[in-house]
Amino acid sequence: MRATDAFPAHGVAQRPLPRRSLRRWSVRHARALARLYAGFARALRAADPLFARIGYARLERPVAAVERAVKTTLFDCRMCGQCVLSATGLACPMNCPKGLRNGPCGGVRDDGHCEVHPDMPCVWVEAHAGAARMGTLMRLSEAQPPIDHRRAGASSWLQAARADAAP
Repeated sequence: MRATDAFPAHGVAQRPLPRRSLRRWSVRHARALARLYAGFARALRAADPLFARIGYARLERPVAAVERAVKTTLFDCRMCGQCVLSATGLACPMNCPKGLRNGPCGGVRDDGHCEVHPDMPCVWVEAHAGAARMGTLMRLSEAQPPIDHRRAGASSWLQAARADAAP
């Protein structure tokens, strides 16, 4: 692997394409996984007082480790710290070799595969399919903010618990 492969221009380390990723399974089952996550998000919000008492800084490392294991397995997540899976049909846009978070590039092949990695389906084709299953196609047009690379590796679950708990 070349040094430029490990640290691309968009700053989030890329792993080699997985042989047995559950990413496509997750997109096919996006509706059920979205319902499951909605319940999980309610539990996170309810746990905010406990998290605050323990201390979010103290929880960051263990929660991020669990989150990384779950989200890497199911979504081939890159742990950018600013998760937008719910807006992208459970297809992690950070899997795009170009790091595009707001839609596909002009290089999507006729068969729906990536121009950079021809053996990989375009992340945004998968995002469209997942969003259609979830009934959230309109969310694909929401502009996502640029990545704050300082948050890479941070738990988006804890961020969601804090953000949702605020009045």
